[in-house]
Amino acid sequence: MPSSYVVDMDGVIYHGHRLIPGALDFVARLRAGGHKFLFLTNNSQWTPRDLCHRLSQIGIDVEETAIHTAALATAEFLHLQKPGGTAYVIGGAGLTNALYGIGYTLTERDPDYVVVGDTRSYDYEKIERAVRLVLGGARFIATNLDLTGPSEEGLQPACGALVAPIELATGRKPYFIGKPNPLMMRTALRKLGAHTSESFMVGDRMDTDILAGTEAGMRTVLVLSGVSSRETIEAYPFRPTYVFDDVGHIPVESLG
Repeated sequence: MPSSYVVDMDGVIYHGHRLIPGALDFVARLRAGGHKFLFLTNNSQWTPRDLCHRLSQIGIDVEETAIHTAALATAEFLHLQKPGGTAYVIGGAGLTNALYGIGYTLTERDPDYVVVGDTRSYDYEKIERAVRLVLGGARFIATNLDLTGPSEEGLQPACGALVAPIELATGRKPYFIGKPNPLMMRTALRKLGAHTSESFMVGDRMDTDILAGTEAGMRTVLVLSGVSSRETIEAYPFRPTYVFDDVGHIPVESLG
């Protein structure tokens, strides 16, 4: 049976709106070999529809169901924890749409949760309000712990950096839903209909992608087209199963 692939997006398939060399060939070989695959991203700013559009602009056409985000995983978690709850959200459309999709109400008044995700709309007023709400009893949730993410211009601050002022001011750590939390991998594999033993996690970060795949019992593939280098690997006590320069060099046919 062909293996299944869970594939990170930022730094693996594209940088911003620029396709990473070899990505088109990689997807074509997955399809030709009958491999199930799911694109997975810790970035909660965009909706699956947004990401489908971005992929289509660089030549990769997939359905929205082929994309799983930290925003969707966060929404699923909150729905299981407190169906029909309320939240104060600092985040993009991907996060707000995911929460609306599970029937949550977004409010600044006595919410059940303060939820922070990736966004470019971030200011002191929002930090101040989030601090007051967390200190007032709202539970603190964040979509992912990445401090930075890749872009066409270089590294940019990500959710882990955005929650830091709130965490420092309140003395309370958020519960992170995205990679490397096993919750993220379980929801992704369930959506893909795959078992860990027959699946690969492909990513560019040791601290999230490779750690998540390792803890889920998957085989892992680190690509060096994003934030990690071969020197980065030496800083961690675990190792990826395979290392390649980019996804175009992954020998899908021989890996199974």
